[in-house]
Amino acid sequence: MKFLKFTPVLLIFAVVLTSCSSVRVASDYDREADFNKYGTYAFFKPGIDKAEISDLDKKRILRAIETEMEKNGFTKSEDPDLLVSIFTKTNENINIYQNNYPYWGYGWGWNPWYWGSGFNTVNRTSEGTLYIDLIDSEGKELVWQGMGTAALASQVNKKQERINEIVAKIMEKYPPGMER
Repeated sequence: MKFLKFTPVLLIFAVVLTSCSSVRVASDYDREADFNKYGTYAFFKPGIDKAEISDLDKKRILRAIETEMEKNGFTKSEDPDLLVSIFTKTNENINIYQNNYPYWGYGWGWNPWYWGSGFNTVNRTSEGTLYIDLIDSEGKELVWQGMGTAALASQVNKKQERINEIVAKIMEKYPPGMER
């Protein structure tokens, strides 16, 4: 019976804990493409240059993609089967939490006692969306696109770790039909 009293608290704690690190991912691909023929890749500089993020973040993303491509059995090449490009979007989310619990307190002015109606808390988070495009180098056609949306790390020492997590979650969707 005591366990049932703590169950809602544990459930809320679990939801809050998992929502902080969640990455929402999706992917799409060309149903006609033969993904077995791809084994080498290179970065598509014209596409990467268009991404509207700092050069440092681009380097972080490309390092993470490089790691995941190697995990998927790809090798970097001067004559690649696939070209890898990225695109990014960022949004700032503003959440206002209103606490309307009434309370009594000691105040200032002519009347030292007052009745309050709660307080508001404002929380700002930056959320980013990363698109990873895999382009057939021969036909210059998009064959696979992965997308991941997540809260961004604001501390410099946490950025690479967060980017690695986002890229890894996106690349779990490649190759199509073989999701890990």
